[in-house]
Amino acid sequence: MKNKAETYTVKGVSVSPGIAIGPAYIIGQHGVPVPEYALKEDEIEKELKRLQNAISKTQRQLTQLKQKAEGMATGSEDIILLLDAYKGMLAGSRLIRGTEEMIRNDRVNAEFALQRQIAAIKASFAEMDDPYLAARADDVGEVGSRLIRHLLQQHYNPFADVEPGSIVIADEVTPADAALMNPHDIPGFATVLGGAESHAAVMARALGMASVAGMPDLMHNIQNGDTVILDGREGLLIARPDSATLQNYKQELARKVREDRKLMGLADKPSITTDGTVITLQANLELPRDLDMALEVGAAGVGLLRTEFMFMNRPSLPDEDEQYEALKKIVQQLDGKPLTVRTLDVGGEKLATAFGESLGESVNPALGLRAIRIGLREPKLLETQLAAIVRAAAHGPVRILIPMVSSVGQIRQVREHLMQVERRLHRRGVKMPSHLPPLGAMIEIPSAALSADALARVCDFFAIGSNDLTQYTLAIDRGDDRVAELYDPYHPAVLRLIQFTAAAGWRANIPVSLCGEIAGDRRATALLLGLGLRELSMGALRLPAVKQEIRNMGMQKASRFAERIMSCSEDADIHDLIRKGIEEYEEPAKVVRRKS
Repeated sequence: MKNKAETYTVKGVSVSPGIAIGPAYIIGQHGVPVPEYALKEDEIEKELKRLQNAISKTQRQLTQLKQKAEGMATGSEDIILLLDAYKGMLAGSRLIRGTEEMIRNDRVNAEFALQRQIAAIKASFAEMDDPYLAARADDVGEVGSRLIRHLLQQHYNPFADVEPGSIVIADEVTPADAALMNPHDIPGFATVLGGAESHAAVMARALGMASVAGMPDLMHNIQNGDTVILDGREGLLIARPDSATLQNYKQELARKVREDRKLMGLADKPSITTDGTVITLQANLELPRDLDMALEVGAAGVGLLRTEFMFMNRPSLPDEDEQYEALKKIVQQLDGKPLTVRTLDVGGEKLATAFGESLGESVNPALGLRAIRIGLREPKLLETQLAAIVRAAAHGPVRILIPMVSSVGQIRQVREHLMQVERRLHRRGVKMPSHLPPLGAMIEIPSAALSADALARVCDFFAIGSNDLTQYTLAIDRGDDRVAELYDPYHPAVLRLIQFTAAAGWRANIPVSLCGEIAGDRRATALLLGLGLRELSMGALRLPAVKQEIRNMGMQKASRFAERIMSCSEDADIHDLIRKGIEEYEEPAKVVRRKS
């Protein structure tokens, strides 16, 4: 570890823009409350399997860390050796053997057995009064803590004791972790693992939290309480900064606050171009608490409510009444503004803890059992959610959005389930809207975009999910930082699929919105409008800047700007145009042919 007084600066991956300053709070270096409970004889094997699952997750995590360290230009050798040592402790070591024996013999839960075994090993090493063994005892504690954190994912809130204003430092932050963070208390976080396009990153941007990822030696160079500066724009972390650097960043932070306040003045202004085209700007909601901000910035409604929040960080699935009550509160708070509810999209990195091990693990989670595939495989799960949505629609305008649609048949099946739900609710005498909510498809995989004309005949609306559409079109895992530079929502192929979908919706006379990350990128606004989109949905904090862009542009110029971009075959040319923006865009001079 660096000297505590020495400044530590590291460049990572920019995840969420913004600046945050505060004391470091390192996840895993604080006391973790570990429960103790007795096991029945027939529960022992299940508990041993739970331990093995935690070991497997920890091994994968360490492998990711090692791969990231191997990609570092310098200073990776010591990190790699340490990670290899950690992995060795997970294979038949005293730590694992002792824990398994305690589970079998004492019939106690795995995390409690682990904690006792860690304490026993540390005590035996301490008796030898050897500095080398003392360091090895710390290594055992580090590996054991990782295992315990994986075991406690359903029961432990790692941010419960974070002091307001702290910068969270962690190996990684999952979507479930991000859901537990309060941006009023935690202005930013930095992680060893992660990429700019993971779902946790999307949530960080929606919450307005500065975030940087991809720093292999992060945990070894920061101590709890160190002053930390996070520059999410540059992907930079500075620990223990000198006074001049700290003062410069405080001034930059104050300037940004003033700019944000200025943009907030647009909340009551219409979202309309200089030549009179009205653009609907709505907000994406990760959590119900985001709605206050969405309304404050003047969102015309909620274009995407991710319902995973109802399933995360809990040991059991929510029933129909619980889901209904959660949705009803949002509908009522919107007070007549529309709400688009996306049905459950779990799988891959979005796996909700309430499912436990019931869904199993896919070899490739992004291509496996997730989203509507789960819903159609588990009809009770789908119909419970559909019933809650239909009931909530009795209190205001609601639409139902189906994620990861790949065929017309899937929409037909969902509509059949929706009709069954309607009949069941009618028999129960439950209050319902006069008409069933509109049913739409999320266009986020190439097969859906390419069959958009056919889907438009069975859908009431489209919502383009550009994040996954980019991932599946380019065959890039957006959560894998090793290939992060290849993830490009402005790739010609992705833009053509967006254009094709928008045109299909126009021909069928159904609404088409875009709710991916590029909707909130003000540099992309002219392009998206020029491609034919008239509805955009984004993180609430990005909405004022996008509205400002719209109010300063004309549709004719935006259309020609989009035409120019769509004529490019090289990624670099597209990025050059996007970077310059519509204000600097100069239309090619027309060639005037003289008569001979």
